[in-house]
Amino acid sequence: MDTKLYFVIYGNPITKKNHSRIIKVGNYHKIIPSKPYVEYEKDFIKQCTLQRVKDMNLNKKYNIECHYYMKTRRKVDLTNLLNGTMDCLVAARVIEDDNCNIAYSHDGSFVGYDKENPRVEIAIIELL
Repeated sequence: MDTKLYFVIYGNPITKKNHSRIIKVGNYHKIIPSKPYVEYEKDFIKQCTLQRVKDMNLNKKYNIECHYYMKTRRKVDLTNLLNGTMDCLVAARVIEDDNCNIAYSHDGSFVGYDKENPRVEIAIIELL
């Protein structure tokens, strides 16, 4: 295995699933992300640009390991955090897609606590 990327996104990680809103479009209702999540995604992309990982479009098989450090000890689902992070990685074009042929595993991912420095540390490791 060869580590392709290691970078840190600063700010309190936000889940996409638990932060959504419903809007009416014509006769239909549509679920869209919350304003805080949209702002988090914009900041995530900006930080990826500054760290020169944006637009890499990685498309092989990877273990994407995420270490989340939340600003509170409130319970949060790891899978929901991973879902939001994967969507942000795709939006920033760090990875081409978050399907199982690219985001093959998330081994080593966990949720921790750091009141002073909330963040997600991301290691993208190519699998042979």
